[in-house]
Amino acid sequence: MNYRHAFHAGNHADVLKHIVMLAMIDALKRKDSPFFVLDTHAGRGRYLLSAEESRKTAEADDGILQLMALPQLPEVVEQYLRAVQADNPVGALVSYPGSPLMAARALREQDRMAACELQKEEAAALKELFAHDRRVQVHPGNGYDSIRAFLPPKAGATKIGRALVLIDPPYEVQDAEYPQILATVREILTRMPQAQIAVWYPIKQRRSLQQFFRKASHLPAKSVLLAEFMVRPDDSPLRLNGSGMLLVNAPWQFDQVIAPALPVLKKHLGEAGASTRLEWLKASE
Repeated sequence: MNYRHAFHAGNHADVLKHIVMLAMIDALKRKDSPFFVLDTHAGRGRYLLSAEESRKTAEADDGILQLMALPQLPEVVEQYLRAVQADNPVGALVSYPGSPLMAARALREQDRMAACELQKEEAAALKELFAHDRRVQVHPGNGYDSIRAFLPPKAGATKIGRALVLIDPPYEVQDAEYPQILATVREILTRMPQAQIAVWYPIKQRRSLQQFFRKASHLPAKSVLLAEFMVRPDDSPLRLNGSGMLLVNAPWQFDQVIAPALPVLKKHLGEAGASTRLEWLKASE
């Protein structure tokens, strides 16, 4: 696998993904009972925006950096910006915290997390990052193969009844990734029917995703929600025109939580022809 997220840290896709992820964690924290977060493709956890990889693409310039200085943003966006700022000096943006670091910082003392990473160098950096956090377990391996090991979750001998699974693969095998994702989601729901699942997916040409959406709508879940942000029209299969989050068993009325963020992304991160989508593929009865 050749993918390195350092080239893309803080881009428009990260912005959408992390706004949604943090909002889902925030919803879980409304109850005192512990919850578990499983990140199946975690990366290294922190990315320096001055590093060669980041400066080569400068994707953060059109992503997180467009939002940092804006006033009076919706709370769901402000929550995300606070999480980014927490990893940086006041008034500066030196590094971008990846999904596992943002999620871990949002945990409470009673919550637990497992972060999986297949690439040895990235997994080693992740393990070092969480070396002193007993709530977080780093698993150097394929996240798809980790479901049986981590679900249903436990803290010692105590079972944890709530979970959020983040699935964010590199899509190096492109369309072949989607059957694996659907199989993994089905396995999660078999082992823990109430688990919340957030799947990030790239959009180059949306029509290629129709089969994935159709099959996702028939998952044995209470609900399936799509949240998408298109930076530009999806008329080129050669670049990332946008991305989306497929949310399985999303919190009640979660579309209303996310809705205020999408116009902000369209206005400040979008190009000509930018668009958003927020749609239930399967709504709770």
